[in-house]
Amino acid sequence: MFLPSPAGRAGDRPRELFPRTRAERVALARQQFFDEGVRPSGLVGEAVLQSWMRCSRTHSDSRRVIAFDAVTPSRLHATLGRSRELLEAARGELQNMESSLAGTDARVLLTDAHGVIVHTTHHPMAAAQPVMRQTARVGVNIAESMVGTTAPGIVACTGHAATVNGAEHYFDVLHEMHCAAAPIRDVHGRLAAVLDVSVEGRPFSFGAAQLVATFAATIENRLLVTQSRGRLLLRFQASPALLGTPLEALAGIDGDGNVAWLNGAAERLIGQLADDTPPTALHIFGMDLAALLRMTRSEAPQPIRLASGLGVWLQAALQASDGVD
Repeated sequence: MFLPSPAGRAGDRPRELFPRTRAERVALARQQFFDEGVRPSGLVGEAVLQSWMRCSRTHSDSRRVIAFDAVTPSRLHATLGRSRELLEAARGELQNMESSLAGTDARVLLTDAHGVIVHTTHHPMAAAQPVMRQTARVGVNIAESMVGTTAPGIVACTGHAATVNGAEHYFDVLHEMHCAAAPIRDVHGRLAAVLDVSVEGRPFSFGAAQLVATFAATIENRLLVTQSRGRLLLRFQASPALLGTPLEALAGIDGDGNVAWLNGAAERLIGQLADDTPPTALHIFGMDLAALLRMTRSEAPQPIRLASGLGVWLQAALQASDGVD
């Protein structure tokens, strides 16, 4: 959209009213937010804007050089100890993800819920990536409180997937970075980790947000299964072809027949639940614990109808305390 030239100045070029490119919008947003104290609504995403607002309360100067300090050796040892179960569940998928990204400049980071890196890709391009060379180290804390606005920092604060590109990062020193991150939750519904893919020097050449979301869902599913020893594990979906994929719905049933947890796919498939009491297997699956236990006798998925009337294919397995079905 353009403003017309004033009368008598027909030779003047029209003045552009709104920025056209993403870079121009972000530049205008930074000018309004940092220099003019104006809320730049509509120029950057709400998640980025909320992060800038949080950061401005603790980091007054967005132009200062930030230090990517590692945590103390004792805290790192404790962090890795607490993350052992997570790392074991994630190991295979991290290898698959890194193999997929081997032909790109992107690197994989996995942080704990507090923003401390517990796994990172060792990349041959590290020498040409000065920021990544400093940040992509096990033990470095990349929480929002430490390094400002980043995708993993936003995820750790909000629990929702995020993408941050270039100058959307709070600190100037990170303006060559592009990152996409997604949450990984545990059986209690708490944030257990953040999976991130980052690249330096140029934008992503592939769909980073979708890639990281898929691998994060797979890691989360493996972690949920690992943490469900001694419980009845249900895998279900509207199509049996989706079982064993990142799109499968999972549920953990405790010894009283209550639904102890649902993964994201299960929540989306089942729909809104009442928050006042824990749902029972009968309430959701239309079958009590005894009936579901009988389904463990078959390894093949069985067609059932949920209490809502929706037809799904379901596999049931009872995991012993050692994790064996």
